[in-house]
Amino acid sequence: MTKVALYNQSGSQVGDVELNDSVFGIEPNTHVLHEAVVMQRASLRQGTHDVKNRSEVRGGGRKPWRQKGTGRARQGSIRSPQWVGGGTVFGPTPRSYSYKLPKKVRRLALKSALASKVKEDNLVVLESIAIDAPKTKEVVKMLDALNVDTKVLIVTAEKDETVIRSANNLQAVKVLTVEEVNVLDLLTHDKLILTKEAAEKAGEVLA
Repeated sequence: MTKVALYNQSGSQVGDVELNDSVFGIEPNTHVLHEAVVMQRASLRQGTHDVKNRSEVRGGGRKPWRQKGTGRARQGSIRSPQWVGGGTVFGPTPRSYSYKLPKKVRRLALKSALASKVKEDNLVVLESIAIDAPKTKEVVKMLDALNVDTKVLIVTAEKDETVIRSANNLQAVKVLTVEEVNVLDLLTHDKLILTKEAAEKAGEVLA
């Protein structure tokens, strides 16, 4: 089993916790991580880009000059693609960029991201997070006690509105539940703070 230190909110080590080896102790697969990030970023694209083709641009209903006898090239419409103000050929149209990776690949990517945090010593496991009322300074105080001054992802076992609202004003802090954890957020945040319950739950679900 992968063993890491267990801390309380005050930043003191209160023991050790054993994490599931098949989730937190694997060798991170960088190729799969890359695939998962590309997939997530693709699904975030709006895909609302659009151009007008020759049937959509305004005007051009009449033939600009007769077919023969003028000495000029034959033209059917002043809105043909070669004219200024004409339609666009093969331009982008609204589409969805999202696609899905196989379930096993997505799961491996998530395990690789969690294992990379352990390997890089960027995982902090907390006994629990207890905040009585939504106060940003409580989260700041906790992060200071844990010596965390970079982008941090806090993961709880269940949705805790008090913790979420307390961290909302902090630009470098994001709070998610175990069900919401994703590869992109894990890799874009330098530190990962897991509650003990969330770490155990992640180990069970992903094993």
